[in-house]
Amino acid sequence: MVDLKILEELSNAFGPSGFEEDVVRVVKKYCGGLAVRKDSMHNVYAEMTPSPLTAVSRGNCGIYRNDEIPSDRRPVLMLDAHLDECGFMIQSIMENGLMSIVTLGGFHLTSLPAHSVIVRTEEGKLHRGITTSKPVHFLTPEQKADNSLKIEDILIDVGACSREEVLTVYGIRPGDPVVPDVTYEYHKENGICFGKAFDNRLGCFCIIETMKVLMAEEERLAARVVGAFAAQEEVGTRGATVTAQQVKPDLAIVFEGSPADDPYVQLGTAQGVMRGGVQIRHLDNSYVSNPEFIRYAHETGKKFGIPYQDAVRRGGSTNAGKISLTGQAVPVLVLGIPSRYVHSHYNFCAKSDIEAAVSMAVEVIRGLNAETVKRIFRQDLV
Repeated sequence: MVDLKILEELSNAFGPSGFEEDVVRVVKKYCGGLAVRKDSMHNVYAEMTPSPLTAVSRGNCGIYRNDEIPSDRRPVLMLDAHLDECGFMIQSIMENGLMSIVTLGGFHLTSLPAHSVIVRTEEGKLHRGITTSKPVHFLTPEQKADNSLKIEDILIDVGACSREEVLTVYGIRPGDPVVPDVTYEYHKENGICFGKAFDNRLGCFCIIETMKVLMAEEERLAARVVGAFAAQEEVGTRGATVTAQQVKPDLAIVFEGSPADDPYVQLGTAQGVMRGGVQIRHLDNSYVSNPEFIRYAHETGKKFGIPYQDAVRRGGSTNAGKISLTGQAVPVLVLGIPSRYVHSHYNFCAKSDIEAAVSMAVEVIRGLNAETVKRIFRQDLV
């Protein structure tokens, strides 16, 4: 059973792109027993043993006649998830005390007005604000009929009446970060989690839970597992560019809080169904999956009764795009937890889907041996 207390702290943590330090503290808090370090970008690395982060040389995988891979030549498997959430940055402060913003990550602008947000100052003070929405009383008929928005139309109001008050009383400056103001809840009656930033605190949670399960088995695993919590995914998968270079993985599993499509697409066509199991992603705008890794995941799901659903995405991207292009190419398996209304203030997801994602990753890693690694690397085709 997964420990949802960890997910609560991860979801509530303040961490838009470039400002992930609070999330880093939560991750480090729950990585007890692991060797943990971070870099200057706030990427976090966690290993089961304190060995240096150096990968085996390429070409060692799958050349043995039995199922044993020597411990000093084990392939490196990276577990990836990103720390950051979609948020905002204060762009300027007007004379009337309202503040213009820029987005950190992709929002649909019509979902932003009239919501509560938290502004964090350079000194670490938190101030609640409201994204502006002009009352209907002040709208002309033409404005009522026009639902289009620009980010310049959406301002933040912290209750100040002047620019001087924002600067001197609140201590807010241009460049200060902002996140949605949402508190995590777990609905035990139906096993549903509610909160913010499920894209991708769910993935961070899955790395922690997967490594907790596998720690006692580390010496018996055919791969050396490294957890990599990447910063700044929402602004161009930047952190994964660094983590992939540092870890130099041979294989990778990317956890993602994937957008659930069941509120919009009829069953049978939907591929991100809440309570439908872990989502195995075949394609998106960032990468084309490794078919043998997909096949191996399917076999694992059927063998252990892990519910899964396949997704071929017309849009979107994950850190897999950067990781898969590292070195001589890295086979990547993307495991998603369907989450409703990602890239907005509020999210829902199912505990059962989180458990399915963790179980899939654990059993995939446990089942790796010389034969399966050789299949994934397609060495039998050479």
